[in-house]
Amino acid sequence: MAMTVSPTEGDSIAAALDVIGDRWSLLVLRGVFRGTYRFSDLRDELGIASNLLTTRLCRLVDHGVLEKVPYQQRPQRFEYRLTDAGRDLSPVLVSLMQWGDTHRSDGEAPTVLVHGECGWPIENITRCTTCHTSVDATDIRKQDARKQDML
Repeated sequence: MAMTVSPTEGDSIAAALDVIGDRWSLLVLRGVFRGTYRFSDLRDELGIASNLLTTRLCRLVDHGVLEKVPYQQRPQRFEYRLTDAGRDLSPVLVSLMQWGDTHRSDGEAPTVLVHGECGWPIENITRCTTCHTSVDATDIRKQDARKQDML
């Protein structure tokens, strides 16, 4: 029996989308990044049905993006907190927000994100790890397998 290879096997974007690739998951994460940790608060803030929120939270917990932290024993209730993997999604959400500001909000930012220490706006920059130069999207390439073997 021949094994079939998934067309998305080895595709990190497809693997990430399996976890966070729907509207509600991203909006749940936005809420948690903004400090909304409890189920009822997320449900009310997002206007999402309880069954949809439950499904999204379970998936994010199962994949290690969020963790359930008890905040009350009787009845037992939980908050949803970002794990390291969840915090690593911050640049993704910031980029999506900035893209929406530029291409879907007439260039006017409905929300401005600032650095907590100095209060000035932040930006996402893609930078080369060697020369530390900012890299334009048109200058990004997939690494040549031969070069990878030499590293």
